[in-house]
Amino acid sequence: MSDRTVTSLTNPTVKAVRALHLRKERDETGLFVAEGLKIVTEAIETGHAPAILMYGAEATTHPLLRQAMAATRAGGGEVIEVTQEILAKVSRRDNPQAVVGVFHQVFMPLEALAPSAAPCFVALHRVRDPGNLGTIVRTADAAGCGAVILVGECCDPFSVEAVRATMGSVFAVPIVRATEEAFAAWRARWPGSVIGTLLTATMAHHQATYAKPALVFMGNEQQGLTPEMAALCDVNVKIPMRGRADSLNLSVATGVMIYAATA
Repeated sequence: MSDRTVTSLTNPTVKAVRALHLRKERDETGLFVAEGLKIVTEAIETGHAPAILMYGAEATTHPLLRQAMAATRAGGGEVIEVTQEILAKVSRRDNPQAVVGVFHQVFMPLEALAPSAAPCFVALHRVRDPGNLGTIVRTADAAGCGAVILVGECCDPFSVEAVRATMGSVFAVPIVRATEEAFAAWRARWPGSVIGTLLTATMAHHQATYAKPALVFMGNEQQGLTPEMAALCDVNVKIPMRGRADSLNLSVATGVMIYAATA
């Protein structure tokens, strides 16, 4: 497929990429948008070639763009030069990145996870905020976690907001989706500690003993772990609040727990 230039906002490809801001379109197509040459380069380095690569004229001479264009062509994808106006509409930003990639979503099956592959894994129950989810994926990547498992109805890890927050880690960390029932059955075979944070716990997170591989299991932003999900944990801890605030942001709390479990 040869490279081309597009200048019209009504072009079918432009309209299709813009539509990927809607979860319905992402679910139906299995595609998602990632913005910026840095993230596109991260994707390619981890084996994910863009299905569509859009770029503005100002990025043309950048050597990393040349590599991204070559990887896109090699994978059978489209390379399209577009206007600043199209980049702004596709990314929904007044000052858009000069490069936008469209990629295929990848979910790893729960049964394909190997507990021995990493010292820590993360499971999230009904997480609602895409910024939190993306930040947790980035933290999991930084800490060398084996996967992020989304349990029950969670927000979309491939939404633009979540992908932005991962800073490219969405391509490096396996993402898994599981029902509560499937996760409970799978967790029963987990060889290490399954760790939950509960307000009613009596032990501080830094005082507990964690058997590796550790599985850090966090509840959603409003309710935390439900009683049913908390019952799946064999180590329950709390993160002490030393000031006036009575709780931590979910992504911050998850980061604290990941590093406590891998210390």
